[in-house]
Amino acid sequence: MSVAKSDIKRVTTHVLQEMKHKGEKIAMLTAYDFSLARIVDEANIDIILVGDSASNVMAGHETTLPITLDQMIYHAQSVVKAVKRALVVVDLPFGSYQGDSKKALNSAIRIMKESGAHAVKLEGGSEVGDSIKRIISAGVPVMGHLGLTPQSIYKFGTYSVRAKEEQEAEKLLSDAYYLEKLGCFAIVLEKIPAQLTKKVSENLEIPTIGIGGGKYADGQVLVLHDMLGLTKDFSPRFLRRYLDLYDEIKGAVEHYITDVKDGDFPNDKEQY
Repeated sequence: MSVAKSDIKRVTTHVLQEMKHKGEKIAMLTAYDFSLARIVDEANIDIILVGDSASNVMAGHETTLPITLDQMIYHAQSVVKAVKRALVVVDLPFGSYQGDSKKALNSAIRIMKESGAHAVKLEGGSEVGDSIKRIISAGVPVMGHLGLTPQSIYKFGTYSVRAKEEQEAEKLLSDAYYLEKLGCFAIVLEKIPAQLTKKVSENLEIPTIGIGGGKYADGQVLVLHDMLGLTKDFSPRFLRRYLDLYDEIKGAVEHYITDVKDGDFPNDKEQY
């Protein structure tokens, strides 16, 4: 029996807070298009992130930096149309919020109004505090992002684990407190030591979402294309592949080509 749309309980920022308090882990995945977002949502994912990782997996760029605000809105529109349950969070892309809180607010408002998404995410701590404060003051929920921040890749020069040294770890912990105080509803912790994730998660009231941050976060996120095995050349330690769709899809395409070349497709039952 199908479930009516009105019977489906939406995941909200309040629901996520309750999940943390109950010790229930939060599951989050990326999605960038209608078809895959519908599948992910029907599987009962808690959060769908329309990530700027679309720059890599959808557009083929080396980094997340080239993707534009208009492109993020397009992907978000496609995802929102498919989603009935999950909280949809959209990344503010590089250049749309740094150094100018008014621009940051305008970027967030465009995403919310034009896509129908439920929240935005942006990278950084105290250095982007003015932008976060302004966005939240306008009623837009904000998810923070600390640790490895891919939009700052040229600053760091590497995708290696962050906050291994005491000084950087203390800065991250201080930034986490700061983001919570500003009103962020959750924080992504990317590629940091598991024990630091544990310390942050135990000391914050808001949920933490790990990606390469170990098992102590309140939830986990992966890039959908990575966990489905659609990407072949990205294999960090934290990635668990649940399928190998690259080879499966390639094999199906090769099978189709053979059937067409041999005159086997279409057959008598597949024509009018």
